[in-house]
Amino acid sequence: MKQSSFLSLNTKDFIKGLLLAVLTTVITIIYNSLQAGDLTFDWKSIGTTALTTALAYVMKNLLTNSNDQFLGKESK
Repeated sequence: MKQSSFLSLNTKDFIKGLLLAVLTTVITIIYNSLQAGDLTFDWKSIGTTALTTALAYVMKNLLTNSNDQFLGKESK
């Protein structure tokens, strides 16, 4: 699948963002719970972590051109 160009997104970007959000959230919540000494689920924290991770990834992809250069001009 072709990479999206600067200031545009494709389906692949959203799928990768969702996957990254889920994995980051799971790892973060488990790590924090184990550090605290118990495995509890704070759903507000889980949602916030997932949302911020997904938004950060999508924003990074939005500002990266098809040559994977952050804030780079699209080459012809």
